[in-house]
Amino acid sequence: MTAVGSDIRYSFGGHDLWKDGFELLDSLTEQGLDGCNIRTLDELAPTLDQGYLAELAAHADQRGLYVEMGIGKVNPFMTAELPRVRALGDGDYLAGMTRMIETCARHGWTTLWTACGGIKGYPGIYATDRFRTDVDWSEQLRVTEAFLRRLAPVLRANGCRLGIETHEEITTFEVIRLVEAAGPDVLGICLDPGNLPANGESPSAGIERVAPYVISTQLRDVALFQENPDLVRFLAPCGDGVIDWAWALDLLLTANPQLNLTIEGIGGIRGELHAQVTDPVWLAGHPDLSAGELTELGSLVGKASEDLTTLRTTSDRWRPLHDRFVSRSATHLRSVLELKNV
Repeated sequence: MTAVGSDIRYSFGGHDLWKDGFELLDSLTEQGLDGCNIRTLDELAPTLDQGYLAELAAHADQRGLYVEMGIGKVNPFMTAELPRVRALGDGDYLAGMTRMIETCARHGWTTLWTACGGIKGYPGIYATDRFRTDVDWSEQLRVTEAFLRRLAPVLRANGCRLGIETHEEITTFEVIRLVEAAGPDVLGICLDPGNLPANGESPSAGIERVAPYVISTQLRDVALFQENPDLVRFLAPCGDGVIDWAWALDLLLTANPQLNLTIEGIGGIRGELHAQVTDPVWLAGHPDLSAGELTELGSLVGKASEDLTTLRTTSDRWRPLHDRFVSRSATHLRSVLELKNV
């Protein structure tokens, strides 16, 4: 039976969503979910308290919950944004990540999460690290690969695999190259199909590219609109957007039958992001993107079930809306799995 769970961030949008790890795990059981990916370990246990983590691991085991764990980010040009990881290594970021990997392995959490950047909250092309002007994206990828090569022996020694998320700043082409270059035996991809349109990628084409590498997921759907000249992406519960989940799950589970289907919920906002698909700077910054795929993405505009006004409505009810998003997604994914008898 394929497990369906939730991605967990303790704090989101300035809101604290869970009191502690025990409440978090109990809430998963109450929602009828099978497990979680927690981002990140240093948020769950800032000092890596081994006694506390052992109790949490036992609590999860008693409830039959899978646990996957985030260990911070791997782009050296933005790791200063993660001071807790550096503190765990007494000033040495690599040592901090090593401690987290070793801790995860000790508690049986061997599928790990990372990303190469984050949403910055700035308008236009500066919403992510991709278009920074102090360092080219190609240089960020080069040093990220070098850092992953340093992490690979640690992952190997501890029997762990690290999934790099298809986040808004990076394309599927680039994530695949990082995995292949730095160690496909210990690296893989964490698929978030909701992020693919941020770089002009069609969800179906992107999913097909990464399927052989996917070891974890942060699933959500996509709603697309056109606001000239931009394509505007919103995040939607699985089944309410443009993704063919029967096709996608068949592809992913054929490639990895043990894959957990983790859903990334969202609370009081719906992740509006503008892809500036006619901007020469934006286009030059996506050398792998084909005109055909961009046309395919454009054909999905306006085909989601929610309208623009609804998607732009904000709320301070973050936890209830997060749980509703996850529940709606889980119901849809399980209905697809039931039809497929998986």
